[in-house]
Amino acid sequence: MADWDTIWINTSLATMAVTGNSYGQVKNGAIAIKNSRIAWIGLMETLPKKPEALASNVIDATGKWITPGLIDCHTHLVFGGSRVGEFEQRLQGASYEEISRNGGGIVSTMAATRNASEDELIKAGIPRLSNLIREGCTTVEIKSGYGLETSAELKQLFAARALGATLPVNVQTTFLGAHALPPEFKGRQGDYIEKVIEEMIPAVAENGAADAVDAFCENIGFTAAETEGVFKAAQAHGLPVKLHAEQLSDQGGAALAARFGAMSADHLEFISEDGVRAMAAAGTVAVLLPGAFYTLRETQLPPIDLFRKHGVDIAIASDFNPGSSPMPSLLLMLNMSCTMFRMTPEEALAGATRNAARALGVDADRGTLEVGKLADLAVWNIEQPAELSYWAAYNPLDMLIQGGTVVDFEKELTLPGVMA
Repeated sequence: MADWDTIWINTSLATMAVTGNSYGQVKNGAIAIKNSRIAWIGLMETLPKKPEALASNVIDATGKWITPGLIDCHTHLVFGGSRVGEFEQRLQGASYEEISRNGGGIVSTMAATRNASEDELIKAGIPRLSNLIREGCTTVEIKSGYGLETSAELKQLFAARALGATLPVNVQTTFLGAHALPPEFKGRQGDYIEKVIEEMIPAVAENGAADAVDAFCENIGFTAAETEGVFKAAQAHGLPVKLHAEQLSDQGGAALAARFGAMSADHLEFISEDGVRAMAAAGTVAVLLPGAFYTLRETQLPPIDLFRKHGVDIAIASDFNPGSSPMPSLLLMLNMSCTMFRMTPEEALAGATRNAARALGVDADRGTLEVGKLADLAVWNIEQPAELSYWAAYNPLDMLIQGGTVVDFEKELTLPGVMA
């Protein structure tokens, strides 16, 4: 009887584990899978027996690189409608803040999302999520935040869960009820936050609909004090927290998130060094979102050097959403994080694997190639891992393995409404 189910041989591995060498790489290596988990990893020359004697299925990777499956740790993928009109408005000089204050932005998507059925949201989400999968994603976070009422928020979260059950990908869901003020609460922001705390979070927890709670702490969003109330309610219901912080101004959100042991603080263009120190002390991951930076034509760069100086782990995500980052491409984000934020290709790939897993609290099972972790693997037609950040608008994925099983794109992603 074979020791393992499958073994990949003649491969180079970018394990992304912290080993002291670049990318945690193992050249001329092999990786074995048993019962959906990594059972062995190392140099070909150290295999205890011939591959055929060790596994029932031997795959020759012919020199291709294998990395952990990519992880997109910040998306708003489930929504109704689009905001292409606002795209045109911004090109004519309107700012994101002006559009939001005039009834556009998040509130515009809210109306379309409320009007959509759960089935319609699922159907619209399938091609978006499929695009991420085709680029090597095996785990994707999906937030709510476009319903802004209890039933509509739950509808979004249920749709996100259904997408994870329909497609070959692990979906982590995040409740983002404190995303914007719905028009029916105009002038009553405190009342809306009370509704989020007293009604929405308990309903989300009761239904097991979310893995975490998020909020938008910003001058066009919610105050630090209001966000603190949301965090306290989340923790009272056993839900970890994360935060949209310091995107447009410094509201002290990152330090607040760190005080509550947040898994991540996201955006962070305007974070202060004190905020960075607080994140470092709490182990809170900095999630950078170059797609939003690019789309909104921002000029305030996130302080990469401060994150490096204080040892804050940096994750990279698509922030895929209809308004400020209409880009369902994590590979493109790797390129953007290097070209715009001056991150290294190794930092970028760590940001879409190891650190993204930490930002979602799933690093015990995902994010690196290590024995005992889930066999979520991406096989690439590349000669070195830096190519994943170097190429733009090009996908070198050769094969994707989720939980030890090869993803059949033609069969599993050729569903009604899926782009071929």
